[in-house]
Amino acid sequence: MSVIPSLSAGLAQLQALATYIDQGSVNATFVFYSDTKPLNTTVAADDSKKLVTLTLPKPCFKKLNADGIELNQTDAALVTKAGTAMWARLFNGEGKAVVDFAVGSDITLANPTLVLGSTLMLNSIVFKPSA
Repeated sequence: MSVIPSLSAGLAQLQALATYIDQGSVNATFVFYSDTKPLNTTVAADDSKKLVTLTLPKPCFKKLNADGIELNQTDAALVTKAGTAMWARLFNGEGKAVVDFAVGSDITLANPTLVLGSTLMLNSIVFKPSA
């Protein structure tokens, strides 16, 4: 059975998620990869397919919206390997996998084809509760 909370409960869950993302001694990161997205976060990512690592500021939480939460933008990071970004994993400040995102459906990039030496950043990050 799937449980879908009310909007206010879902927003509270997302605010708690932002706190979880900030946990740890370092900042949370989004890491983009060029291979197929794993079935879930328990499957280790292939580091040889890593294209770029974007760092979130601490705290990552920016504001509460009527229908979701917004996180602060990431830093502008240098692309360390050329390739097409297929998915990204969000790691919290303890290095624990939080969630995986498919590029194109979960995360929209202006151009998912990343060029070695170019920069990438996420300037709008909005999470919405399940409906």
